[in-house]
Formats: sequence, C-alpha cells, structure tokens
Amino acid sequence: MRCSEAMHTLQTSARPDQPRRTFALGSHLRMAIAAITLLASLCAHARDLGVIGPVYAISEPSLIEVIQAKLREMDASGGLARLQRESQARIRREVEQPAPVAGITRATRARSFHFDPSIEVPYPILDADGRVIVAPGTRVNPLDTVSLSRPLLFIDARDSAQLERAQRELGAHKGQVKLILTGGSYLDLMRRWKLAVFYDQQGRLSTQLGIRHVPALVTQDGNRLRIDELL
Repeated sequence: MRCSEAMHTLQTSARPDQPRRTFALGSHLRMAIAAITLLASLCAHARDLGVIGPVYAISEPSLIEVIQAKLREMDASGGLARLQRESQARIRREVEQPAPVAGITRATRARSFHFDPSIEVPYPILDADGRVIVAPGTRVNPLDTVSLSRPLLFIDARDSAQLERAQRELGAHKGQVKLILTGGSYLDLMRRWKLAVFYDQQGRLSTQLGIRHVPALVTQDGNRLRIDELL
C-alpha cells in the first residue's frame, strides 16, 4: 500500500460517524491523528536518494593469485630452487658456526673470582601435605644439595692456543671436563675430538657467571663456584 492510500484509509476511519459515543470517539480520533502524523513523517523520509557517486568493479588482483603467479615464475626460472639452496646453506652455517658470544675476549692476564649461586625464594614452598618447608625470603644454595659433576671449561675454538689449553685441561682431569664454546664450530670439534661439546647460546652461562675472558675454568669451591680465567 502506498503512503497516500494508507493516509486516506486512516483519515476515513477517523471520522466520527457515531456522535452519541463522544468519549470513545474523542479517544479514537486522537489515536488516528497520531497515526496519520507518524505515517506522514515516515512517508516524507522514504524517498529514493539516488546514486551518490559512480560505482566501479574491483580491479585489484587477488593477493594470493599474485603470490602464486610469482612463485610459478620463480619456479620456471630456477629462482625458487636457488632460494631454497641459499636457505639450506644459511641454516647449515648457523648450526655449524653459531654466532660468537659478544663481549668475550681472550684472557691477557690470570684472574680468579667466585660466584654464589644462591637464590632468594620469593614464595613459600610446600610439601605434599601443604606444610611449608621453605619460607618466602629464604636463601637457597643448590650446591648445598647437589655438586658440580664436572669442571666447565669455556673456550673459543677459533683460537688454536685455547684448543691446546683445553687438551691440557682434559688430560689433567682425565677427560672429565665439560667443554663449552663461546666461538667456533662445536660440531667440528665434536667430530675431531670424539667427545661432547656444548655451545654457550647467546652467552647466557658466561653472562650469569660473570666470565669476560676465555679460556675460563669453572670448578666447585665449597658452596660457591670458582672461576679461573686462564692464560
């Protein structure tokens, strides 16, 4: 039904054709007038506003299609295989030749110092029954419970003099030394010396222990660790 027809219907139904029912008709007229006013307002706004501006089809290509086309082009030209070879070679270099630990230099003088591995417990430690066995604020030293199983020897495997010192320390401790590199290839040294070699990834151990120069030998001295930077 159009707005004009709806308004005509409401106006017709609003005529007081029964004057004896004054109260009911008055109420009915007020409702009809309100409905006509509301409908007129809606009809005034319900019009076609037309086209605001020109409408264009999406012309940009799909990003996925662009990537796939580029990969097909690189595959056909051999570029994709070249990137794969370069990526494999880079990963192999990073594994076999990790980045040297920054800030570690060769020792030019002997230096000895101690490291206390004690920590302060920030929260209560409970047993299986919920009883407090370590109160918060207690200082705990792991060396009171466990011992350093083997001395730790930090070296830079790129330095032949440090490799010679490492061999002497291995002989003095009957091979019971854990080698930790701060530079050089640990895989190459493992293959040549036929023993386990570790790497100080991102210098975490040397930083924690305060080691600035290598070779450095770490041994247990009571409930502390002794660090000797060797010549």
